[in-house]
Amino acid sequence: MFRPSIVVALGLLVAGCASPPPLGQLESPVELPESWSSAEARSAGPNDASLSGEWWTSFGEPELDALVSEALAHNHDLAAAAARVGQASAQARIAGADRWPTLNGGVTRDRRKQNFIGLPFPGAEGSVISSQTTSWSASLTSSWELDLWGRVRAGAIAANAEGQAVSVEQRGAQLSIAALVARTWFGLAEARQQVELSSATVESYRVSAEQVRSRFEQGTRTSLDLRLALSSVASAEARLEQQRSAHGSLVRALEVLLGRYPARELTNSLDLLQLDEHALSPIPVGLPAELLERRPDVVAAERRWVAADRRVWQAKASLLPRISLTGSAGRSSTDLEDLTDGDFSVWSLITNLAQPIFQGGRLRANVSLAGSTRDGLAASFASTVLIAFSEVENALAAEAHLVRQERFIQEAAEQARAARLLAEDRYRAGLVDYTAVLQSQQQSLAAESEVLTVRRRRLDARTDLITALGGGWSKNTDSLQGAES
Repeated sequence: MFRPSIVVALGLLVAGCASPPPLGQLESPVELPESWSSAEARSAGPNDASLSGEWWTSFGEPELDALVSEALAHNHDLAAAAARVGQASAQARIAGADRWPTLNGGVTRDRRKQNFIGLPFPGAEGSVISSQTTSWSASLTSSWELDLWGRVRAGAIAANAEGQAVSVEQRGAQLSIAALVARTWFGLAEARQQVELSSATVESYRVSAEQVRSRFEQGTRTSLDLRLALSSVASAEARLEQQRSAHGSLVRALEVLLGRYPARELTNSLDLLQLDEHALSPIPVGLPAELLERRPDVVAAERRWVAADRRVWQAKASLLPRISLTGSAGRSSTDLEDLTDGDFSVWSLITNLAQPIFQGGRLRANVSLAGSTRDGLAASFASTVLIAFSEVENALAAEAHLVRQERFIQEAAEQARAARLLAEDRYRAGLVDYTAVLQSQQQSLAAESEVLTVRRRRLDARTDLITALGGGWSKNTDSLQGAES
């Protein structure tokens, strides 16, 4: 007797694995140098070092650590990305289900009544003779397509590769959110200190204006000096309001990233100028080839190219014949108890061979479409790789330039403060007019403000560099390994 379990066994034997090529074995579509071209990379730490997966902890700020953890747990964009991973995983399982035989079971009860009219039954003339019967049947039905040309397997591999791409993109979303939280937090620290600087400047200008007013009332200074002093106070107050507005916007932006209502209640106590320089020490950048395994966008682009390549195979295999097996086995009887008796068994086996003959060119057009899609994704993969390398090189150069720029800006701020104090002293002594005081005050304010800005830019550049390198990693360990499962 034919048994559907035979079909299942054949499916397990022939279907095989439908996994795409493993992650971490990417080949670059462009020629790679042996080291980064930026001279700054030579002092960026040993190539065999590691960077913690929680890379934001390298800044040594517990407040930032807590905020990033909160964002990763409650950010709604990340929740949406996680949902997309679940969708892609389900799609992969759906596509892979076609590789296996289907098996359906059922039990049927058939109750019938029949009428016999016009039959010459003695004593039944003029009446309707009827009978009632009940039959029972139990069956198992199995069907399976023999995937001789690999069409179904290619589709399953493509779906798995697309699922891996979505999973890697989720990691990329986590990296982006963590980096955005860090940059916003640094920006918030700068904005708060800019508000403090502007507030102190307003008070300083007010003191100067009162001194000028007193001298004007004594007749030792002209009304021009008084008007210039009052104008500087008003300008400083306008700048203070601008800084307060920018600070409030950043607070709300950070609260949204954390999944909170933007109530402007979050506080920031970071002093940019007191940040430990160890937090900005060189990091291990590794080798250019390692970037292909670290960057989520690069790996996702490669996974989509793999999926498109298997779609081409799937489309070509659709031109070939399909062979399928359908089998059923069961038992049927008018008595329920007989279903356990092997004498009442029935079975069937159907082999089907179908060859596409004419479909208006649809199948060959699908092959052409799949090939064009694959070529487009291959070009996108190459472009993504080049952009990734460019971002690393730019981030390396930016860090070095900002280090030197900060040193010069700090020197400029010190000289501007000294010039302001000297100008104020000379004005009180009657040796210079008030325009010299205003110019020195404005230069001092601009230099001190720029010191805060360039320090924040250094922190942003460090965040950009880590992001460009793909986040945290361990030497000889695929940082994207989890996306393969």
